Amino acid sequence: MNSPFLQFETRVRARVVALDHFCVVASDLDRSEAFYRDVLSLESCPAPAPLTRETARWIYDHEERPIIHLNAKSAPRAMDRDMTKGPTGALHHIALRCEGFDDIRDRLEDRGLTYESNVIQSIGLRQIFVHDPDGVLLELNFFED
Repeated sequence: MNSPFLQFETRVRARVVALDHFCVVASDLDRSEAFYRDVLSLESCPAPAPLTRETARWIYDHEERPIIHLNAKSAPRAMDRDMTKGPTGALHHIALRCEGFDDIRDRLEDRGLTYESNVIQSIGLRQIFVHDPDGVLLELNFFED
Protein backbone atom coordinates (compact mmCIF):
# COMPACT_ATOMS: atom_id res chain seq x y z
CA MET A 1 0.00 0.00 0.00
CA ASN A 2 1.32 3.41 -0.93
CA SER A 3 -0.37 5.56 1.71
CA PRO A 4 1.30 8.77 2.94
CA PHE A 5 -0.22 8.00 6.34
CA LEU A 6 1.65 4.71 6.61
CA GLN A 7 4.89 6.51 5.77
CA PHE A 8 4.10 9.07 8.46
CA GLU A 9 3.42 6.34 11.02
CA THR A 10 6.82 4.74 10.49
CA ARG A 11 8.64 8.06 11.01
CA VAL A 12 6.77 9.40 14.03
CA ARG A 13 6.38 7.68 17.40
CA ALA A 14 4.11 10.29 19.02
CA ARG A 15 0.57 9.99 17.71
CA VAL A 16 -3.08 9.89 18.66
CA VAL A 17 -4.06 6.34 19.58
CA ALA A 18 -7.78 6.75 20.37
CA LEU A 19 -10.55 9.21 21.09
CA ASP A 20 -10.57 9.51 24.88
CA HIS A 21 -13.81 11.37 25.69
CA PHE A 22 -15.94 14.36 24.87
CA CYS A 23 -17.28 16.91 27.32
CA VAL A 24 -20.72 18.48 27.27
CA VAL A 25 -21.54 21.51 29.38
CA ALA A 26 -24.99 20.33 30.38
CA SER A 27 -27.82 22.67 31.25
CA ASP A 28 -29.31 19.98 33.53
CA LEU A 29 -26.93 17.28 34.78
CA ASP A 30 -29.69 14.95 35.97
CA ARG A 31 -31.53 15.10 32.63
CA SER A 32 -28.38 14.55 30.58
CA GLU A 33 -27.20 11.75 32.85
CA ALA A 34 -30.59 10.03 32.50
CA PHE A 35 -30.43 10.31 28.69
CA TYR A 36 -27.04 8.63 28.40
CA ARG A 37 -27.92 6.03 31.07
CA ASP A 38 -31.47 5.15 30.03
CA VAL A 39 -31.27 5.51 26.25
CA LEU A 40 -27.70 4.33 25.57
CA SER A 41 -27.17 2.00 28.57
CA LEU A 42 -24.06 3.84 29.72
CA GLU A 43 -23.10 3.99 33.39
CA SER A 44 -22.66 7.16 35.41
CA CYS A 45 -19.95 7.29 38.05
CA PRO A 46 -18.59 10.07 40.26
CA ALA A 47 -16.09 12.40 38.65
CA PRO A 48 -12.73 12.85 40.39
CA ALA A 49 -12.11 15.73 42.80
CA PRO A 50 -12.28 18.68 42.65
CA LEU A 51 -15.45 17.86 40.71
CA THR A 52 -18.54 16.90 42.71
CA ARG A 53 -21.93 15.37 41.89
CA GLU A 54 -23.29 18.93 41.74
CA THR A 55 -20.72 19.98 39.11
CA ALA A 56 -20.04 16.90 36.97
CA ARG A 57 -20.95 13.34 36.00
CA TRP A 58 -18.67 10.99 34.09
CA ILE A 59 -20.39 8.52 31.79
CA TYR A 60 -18.67 5.17 31.24
CA ASP A 61 -18.90 2.64 28.42
CA HIS A 62 -19.10 -1.15 28.91
CA GLU A 63 -15.30 -1.35 29.15
CA GLU A 64 -15.32 1.06 32.10
CA ARG A 65 -13.88 3.99 30.14
CA PRO A 66 -15.22 7.48 30.98
CA ILE A 67 -16.07 8.43 27.40
CA ILE A 68 -18.45 11.32 28.16
CA HIS A 69 -17.93 14.06 30.71
CA LEU A 70 -21.04 16.00 31.67
CA ASN A 71 -20.13 19.27 33.35
CA ALA A 72 -22.29 21.96 34.88
CA LYS A 73 -21.47 25.48 33.80
CA SER A 74 -20.11 26.02 37.34
CA ALA A 75 -17.65 23.09 37.13
CA PRO A 76 -13.98 24.01 37.56
CA ARG A 77 -12.02 23.73 34.28
CA ALA A 78 -8.34 23.77 33.43
CA MET A 79 -9.19 25.49 30.12
CA ASP A 80 -12.21 27.77 30.47
CA ARG A 81 -14.03 29.38 27.56
CA ASP A 82 -17.42 30.86 26.79
CA MET A 83 -20.06 28.19 26.29
CA THR A 84 -23.37 28.93 24.64
CA LYS A 85 -26.27 26.51 24.49
CA GLY A 86 -27.37 25.39 21.07
CA PRO A 87 -25.59 24.32 17.91
CA THR A 88 -22.08 23.10 18.52
CA GLY A 89 -20.28 25.46 16.15
CA ALA A 90 -17.72 23.72 13.98
CA LEU A 91 -18.35 20.40 15.73
CA HIS A 92 -21.01 18.65 13.64
CA HIS A 93 -21.53 15.41 15.59
CA ILE A 94 -20.02 12.82 17.90
CA ALA A 95 -20.15 9.20 16.67
CA LEU A 96 -20.51 6.27 19.04
CA ARG A 97 -20.21 2.63 18.03
CA CYS A 98 -23.22 0.83 19.47
CA GLU A 99 -25.01 -2.50 19.72
CA GLY A 100 -28.75 -3.17 19.94
CA PHE A 101 -30.22 -1.01 17.17
CA ASP A 102 -33.83 -2.08 17.76
CA ASP A 103 -33.62 -1.62 21.52
CA ILE A 104 -32.13 1.88 21.31
CA ARG A 105 -34.61 2.89 18.61
CA ASP A 106 -37.46 1.65 20.85
CA ARG A 107 -36.10 3.62 23.81
CA LEU A 108 -36.01 6.79 21.73
CA GLU A 109 -39.57 6.23 20.53
CA ASP A 110 -40.81 5.40 24.06
CA ARG A 111 -39.47 8.78 25.21
CA GLY A 112 -40.88 10.65 22.21
CA LEU A 113 -37.40 11.70 21.08
CA THR A 114 -36.90 12.76 17.47
CA TYR A 115 -34.27 10.85 15.52
CA GLU A 116 -33.33 9.97 11.96
CA SER A 117 -31.96 6.68 10.72
CA ASN A 118 -29.73 5.81 7.80
CA VAL A 119 -28.35 2.65 6.23
CA ILE A 120 -25.04 2.28 4.40
CA GLN A 121 -25.43 -1.21 2.98
CA SER A 122 -22.01 -1.36 1.33
CA ILE A 123 -20.34 -1.52 4.76
CA GLY A 124 -23.15 -3.16 6.78
CA LEU A 125 -23.88 -0.04 8.81
CA ARG A 126 -27.15 1.17 10.32
CA GLN A 127 -27.17 4.59 11.95
CA ILE A 128 -29.38 6.60 14.27
CA PHE A 129 -28.90 10.37 14.55
CA VAL A 130 -30.30 11.95 17.72
CA HIS A 131 -29.65 15.12 19.71
CA ASP A 132 -28.80 14.82 23.39
CA PRO A 133 -30.64 17.11 25.84
CA ASP A 134 -28.14 19.93 25.18
CA GLY A 135 -28.31 19.80 21.39
CA VAL A 136 -25.20 17.71 20.72
CA LEU A 137 -25.82 15.61 17.61
CA LEU A 138 -24.96 11.97 18.24
CA GLU A 139 -24.35 9.52 15.41
CA LEU A 140 -25.03 6.03 16.76
CA ASN A 141 -23.37 3.42 14.55
CA PHE A 142 -24.44 -0.23 14.46
CA PHE A 143 -22.25 -2.52 12.32
CA GLU A 144 -23.73 -5.90 11.41
CA ASP A 145 -26.25 -5.48 14.26
